[in-house]
Amino acid sequence: MTSQPNIFDRALLARRRARAASTAGEHDFLLRHVSEDIVDRLSLIQRQFPVGLNLGAHTGALSRRLRELGKTGLLIDADPSAAMLAQCDGPRLAADEELLPFGPATLDLVVSGLALQFVNDLPGVLVQIRQALKGDGLFIAALLGAGSLAELREAFLIAETEIYGGATPRVAPFADVRTLGGLLQRAGFALPVADVDSLRVTYAHPLALMAELKAMGASNVLVERSRRPMTRRLLARAAEVYAEKFGTPDGRIPATFEIVTLTAWAPDPSQPKPLRPGSAKTRLADALGVPEGAAPPKKKESP
Repeated sequence: MTSQPNIFDRALLARRRARAASTAGEHDFLLRHVSEDIVDRLSLIQRQFPVGLNLGAHTGALSRRLRELGKTGLLIDADPSAAMLAQCDGPRLAADEELLPFGPATLDLVVSGLALQFVNDLPGVLVQIRQALKGDGLFIAALLGAGSLAELREAFLIAETEIYGGATPRVAPFADVRTLGGLLQRAGFALPVADVDSLRVTYAHPLALMAELKAMGASNVLVERSRRPMTRRLLARAAEVYAEKFGTPDGRIPATFEIVTLTAWAPDPSQPKPLRPGSAKTRLADALGVPEGAAPPKKKESP
């Protein structure tokens, strides 16, 4: 057995999200973006989902859009922050994303928007979700991916190395799309798909970006973060490096948010299965309309 990784300070994350809850709706452009994408994906599926869960619901933006779509019956908003849940509209449940309070095969749908990238044991959470889903139940989640905030990460790395002779982690090491797709398979999901979208947002100044991250409750919560207070000198140098390396001709700075969307189903006998090797009834040569035979020998190239 291996111990659970301890990457994120979950208690600190909860406190910061609680403080950010009152103004979260003014800084939820990313959540609204992924909510529209998840709703679009769900709209293409011709079926109803009687019991659904929005895991890490924030202020319920995703749930509101899903209720408008009309494909869900009971849709529960679950979040560890009481202050966030207070702004949700439907049934609410105080629950940590790392510990789902649902029995096996009780849910038809689980969605999550920009919450699971901050759990410490993502493989374990995915297993819990798969177990809580009924057969042929659907899971859709959007997470921040590895390319997110690459500009901010590099600016602080350069500035801190110049000033202190070394750097500490200030932007979370989010997982890449291939790793996340592999985790779906490991968790036992059927028909897993992981795709990535990159969203580029510009700000008037690096400090404006940092202020928005704080307002989202998404500033640095890494366990290995520096305990040294942020100095004006470091902040100013990081902002200067950011503008020098990434600034646009109109004087603004870009911030990249890489969004990985995971889609998968709980296994069920009704789902399509790949054919057994050797069970094909049509020859590939016939399908391609070419004669069957060995490939021609390769020509020898003269040196």
